[in-house]
Amino acid sequence: MASVASSVTFKEFCPLYYLLNAIPTKVQKGFRSIVVYLTALDTNGDYIAVGSSIGMLYLYCRHLNQMKKYNFEGKCESITFVKLLSCFDDLVAVGTASGRVAVFQLVSSLPGRNKQLRRFDVAGIHKSSITALAWSPNGMKLFSGDDKGKIVYSALDLDHGICNSSLVLEEPSSIVQLDYNQKVLLVSTSQRTVLFYTEEKSVKQVGTQPRK
Repeated sequence: MASVASSVTFKEFCPLYYLLNAIPTKVQKGFRSIVVYLTALDTNGDYIAVGSSIGMLYLYCRHLNQMKKYNFEGKCESITFVKLLSCFDDLVAVGTASGRVAVFQLVSSLPGRNKQLRRFDVAGIHKSSITALAWSPNGMKLFSGDDKGKIVYSALDLDHGICNSSLVLEEPSSIVQLDYNQKVLLVSTSQRTVLFYTEEKSVKQVGTQPRK
């Protein structure tokens, strides 16, 4: 007797306790106990990346069921955005509340892949909270936006460990979302959405009316 497959409209998943239990709820700083808040999230087929209020990035590997931690040197500030990318190497970009942006090139056990953790910094351009990050599919370009409307383009040379960054666009309002494909950067702000053509350095607005 043939069974008829029922269509599922809603499906409930249990909380990821194995992930949450690996992240501390409090940390000790001197004589103070500081509550850890989870502030940013991104996922792909290999990793779950969670940013925190203490400047620690928690990276859970789904294949190995292992949690690793990465942080910024110096001041412990809240992570505001994380963006994963799986290409030839696994990369994760991290933005903070003060405008710091770092890229971590992760270690891989696969033949021919990266064998040493490396970090690249986008230095000195953003001065306010990072609100959006976008990768090119090959991991050679990273775009970062902040709540003052600045968008920075970073060219990464992973083989030689080089990251060159420059300001490419400045909007009058906060950046809400970035997405990049085929030499076109989609930029959404709190007031409008534009297409930025990276080769021609030209901007085309989507629609005519500003957001209210």
